[in-house]
Amino acid sequence: MKTKNRDQSLSDSRELDGSYDQLTGNPSTSQSKKTIKQRFLKLLPCCKPSAAPSISQNSVEDDFELSTVCHRPESMDKLQEQTKFTKKELQVLYRGFKNECPSGVVNEENFKNIYSQFFPQGDSSMYAHFLFEAFDTNKNGSVSFEDFVFGLSIILRGTINDRLNWAFNLYDLNKDGCITKEEMLDIMKSIYDMMGKYTYPTMQDDAPREHVESFFQKMDRNKDGVVTIEEFIESCKKDENIMQSMQLFDNVI
Repeated sequence: MKTKNRDQSLSDSRELDGSYDQLTGNPSTSQSKKTIKQRFLKLLPCCKPSAAPSISQNSVEDDFELSTVCHRPESMDKLQEQTKFTKKELQVLYRGFKNECPSGVVNEENFKNIYSQFFPQGDSSMYAHFLFEAFDTNKNGSVSFEDFVFGLSIILRGTINDRLNWAFNLYDLNKDGCITKEEMLDIMKSIYDMMGKYTYPTMQDDAPREHVESFFQKMDRNKDGVVTIEEFIESCKKDENIMQSMQLFDNVI
């Protein structure tokens, strides 16, 4: 009975990452031709491009694989229903996630370490902290594959309202339903820190605060010192540059 459960669990894992053929019961010989476009996905943890690891039939290696996976994702069908990704896309994403996060989850420290690899010229730790908080919807201190693809599905395939709501949640640091100047300043400072001091043209020290003032002049319609979700969405929809930037994500995967 124990052996049967172990085999079923391994089969579920292989089906998710595309290394197992459900029809024949053998390792899949075909590789997905779908590739992850680098410019966006390289900025997200656990999605660095890598070859799919081959899974040996040797029982010792099978046991090792199962022992290293602490969290097993939902079934493929369920993830398809809950996101806007196809089965093949989920398999590509899962292979990348499992390669960087063998335990099946990533904590904040590892999230920051992975993210920092793409911004060596600056300090991305604070922005990575804010991004981690946005992906960690359960607030349990870790991001699972489900957390990751749910957020990614909104960013890449969600409606304009879905994407703007996700962005607002990222900026609303204390999750009280509005963005203050202090919160926006923390976000802007983290972005400027991440980009580094050697950008061109060189950024001035007061640039983050000027950016915040410009943001509030445009977004804070009733001038009460905070930006609500309604003000944020309405203002963004009227901004042609923001709408064009949203469309850049439409065909990332």
